[in-house]
This record gives sequence, structure tokens and C-alpha cells, in this order.
Amino acid sequence: MNKQPLSAPGLVGLAMAALTVAVAGALVSPAASASGFQLNENTAKALGRAYAGRSTAGGDASVVFNNPAAMADLDGYMLQVDATAISTHFEYKGTGTDAIGQPLSGGDGGNGGGVAAVPAIFFVAPLSDAWRLGFGVNAPFGLKTEYDSNWMGRYNAIKSSLKIIDFTGSVSWAVNPQFALGFSVIAQKTTADLSNAVNYGAILAGPPFSLAPAFLPQSADGIARVRGDDWAWGWQLGAEFKPTSQDRFAIDYRGKISHTIAGNATFTMPQSVQFVFSQPGVPPLFQNTGARADLDTPATASASYWHRTQGPIGWGAELSWTGWSSFKQLRVDYDNPAQPPTVEPEDWRNTWFASVGMDYQINSQWTWRAGVAFDQNPTRDSTRSPRLPDGSRSWIALGATWSPSPSTELNIGYAHLFVGNGDINNTSATGDHLVGTFDSSADLLGISMQYKF
Repeated sequence: MNKQPLSAPGLVGLAMAALTVAVAGALVSPAASASGFQLNENTAKALGRAYAGRSTAGGDASVVFNNPAAMADLDGYMLQVDATAISTHFEYKGTGTDAIGQPLSGGDGGNGGGVAAVPAIFFVAPLSDAWRLGFGVNAPFGLKTEYDSNWMGRYNAIKSSLKIIDFTGSVSWAVNPQFALGFSVIAQKTTADLSNAVNYGAILAGPPFSLAPAFLPQSADGIARVRGDDWAWGWQLGAEFKPTSQDRFAIDYRGKISHTIAGNATFTMPQSVQFVFSQPGVPPLFQNTGARADLDTPATASASYWHRTQGPIGWGAELSWTGWSSFKQLRVDYDNPAQPPTVEPEDWRNTWFASVGMDYQINSQWTWRAGVAFDQNPTRDSTRSPRLPDGSRSWIALGATWSPSPSTELNIGYAHLFVGNGDINNTSATGDHLVGTFDSSADLLGISMQYKF
């Protein structure tokens, strides 16, 4: 085993430089690829088998984040850099009416998805034969949907961006050759950017203003935008058990992290609307103001299994749970006391992800892999929003590893996600009713490089 001191200047300098690059890269806005706004894309190697055996197949530094106990299986110093391109497609098909039954103007919004990059980096170092220390930067949650600004669902959503970055420090302890424990501390940065059109015509046509027919629904649109960020701390626990020399089983639990996202709300409006709100006695509504919203990144739990046969084949399975039921509503409160809060009901439900996959080692340099998975949908028909028109997902994945030398490994993984339709029956705060469905799909392409010191 390599027992160079952890403080070796060249090693530490290289690791810190790589971490700096990862932090900058992690600021790319990701598009959700797993259920809800969860992102699994932190290991191209496991992506190739649909994440089966993600914590137990071995030789993957992403266990710094996925299960710190499994770092006990890694020898020497290891640096791993991953990048995954996520292509998502959300296309609306349906109709809508405003508060007085008129058809909503505008088109279908175009493709609300797009292509985004999700980077990750992990570094593992041995402290002794029994102890390992790891650091990682990755994006475990995030989403971005954006529709044409004048589409028929503009009063429900135009842009929705959520960027979440985890800075993880992990330690593992090999209690004995068969059993290991791990613990992580997580610093999580969350940034949100939400916008939608405001139907000022509907507001001014109804009480207490009652200015129809000068104002009617859809006759005077503006834009509301809320932006903010927050830092919070989290933790996770992991354990790994090896009942035989060929079998590994691991479990992991990551706690919920609670955020209060604070920032600013800005409102734009036509001059005719500005004139009404500037009159004496009219409450100071829709003025630029501070804003805040509570958001939890959910608790997760996983079980991972891997079996290495006597021949070239290894196979395994993954089962994970996400506590999405903590996401009851999206509520924005404003510092302006005259501005009522904006509340979007969510009422998500907990979900399960399950996958099976295998590796086939052709020779010392090449390994092929494949896997399938199913990912449940946390959203409900009654509260599903265009901000995230999610559906259950079925996965098929392929991948390969090329090891040109004992110290270097290159991985590629690809997955296509067949996404179920996301039915929408959504009413905005101004009575604009959107009824239809979203046709959705996603493709993932990941690459990684791993270097062992």
C-alpha cells in the first residue's frame, strides 16, 4: 500500500487545484434527471449499469458521497473527475382558459428542457490501513425548465432554476476485514431563480379594483421573478458488510437539509397598471422587495449489493428511497407587508429507485457493463406544475471502462430514460387554468477519469 504522507505538497496542490476547477464547473445549471429534482450523476462508471452496485462494485471514488464506508475498499490515493451531459425534453400538449373562460393566448412553450453539464470530483487518501479520508464536490439536486415567455402556461411558470452543490468531507473506518463504517459532513449551497407572468388584467378586473372593461384577463401582463440563495449543513452515515470474499452489501442514510432561501423579488408591469397602483389609497402591491422561501433537500436511504463471480462477470443491484413527502408546498414570503405570500401546493410523495446491472471484464484493460432501472415519480396529478412536469422513469444503460495503465482509468456511461407523461390540471393564483400533458424524455452521457497515486 502507498503510504506517502497526506501532506505531500505535490499531492495536496494537485487535489486542491482539481477541487477549484470542480467548484467552478458545478455552477453550470443542471436539469433534473432523476425523480423530482434529484440528480444521480456523480459517477460515469456506475451510470453504465444504471447505478446498480454504486457503493459496492468497487474501484469508484464517488463513494465519498454515495457511501463513505465503502472508501475502506480503496487503496492508495485516488483522484476522480466526472462530467455528465443531461439532455431533457418537456413538450406541452393541451389547452387553457383564463378566469372568465377565454382561451389562454400563446403557444405550447417549446421545449422546456435542454442540455446541461453536471460535474463531480472526488479525492480519497489513506490515513492508515484502517482509515480513509475523502473530499468531494458534486450536484445532488437541481433543475432547470424554461418556456417561451408568452406561452399559454406563462402564469404558472416561465423559468425555474434550482442549483444545489454539495461540498462533502468523509471518513471511513474498517472495523475488521468484513465490516466498515463511514460518516460524512456536508456543506450545501442552494441557489434558486423562479419567474412567471402576472395576469394584472385579471387582478384589476376583479374585486376590490373592478376596473373592467378597461382591464380584462390577459390584457395587461407583467413578470414576477424571485431569486435567492442559502448555505446549510448536513450529514450521512454508511456501513458496508462483506459476508464472503465475493459478496458486498452496503447501506447508507443521508439526512434532510433545511434551507431558508433569501433574496429579492422583482415585478415588472405595463404603464397602465403602474398608474393604477400609484393612486392614493391603493396598497403598495407588486413593488420590488426582499423575499424568502423554505426548501428542504430530502433525506435519502440506499442499499447496494454486488457479487463477483469466479469468472469475468460481476453483477449487482441498487435500491434507494427519497423522502420527497417533506416537499409540501413552494411558499414565497415577501418583506413588503402589503404583498401576500405566493403559495404553490406540491404535496409530493416518497419514491423508490431500483436497478440491476452487470460488468463483463474482457481483459485487464477493457470492461463492458449494462443495466436497467425504474424510478418512481413523486408528483401528483392534482398539484403537478409546469415548473417540473415529472413522470415515472424507466432506464436502460450501457457503459465501458478502459484502463491504459494500472494507475489510470477512463469510463463512459450512457442511459436513455423513458419518462411517463406528466398530466397537468393546474390553476394559477389569478384563475388561469391549464389542462394537458407533457411528453418527456431524457438522455445521459457521462465520462470520467480516475488516477491512482
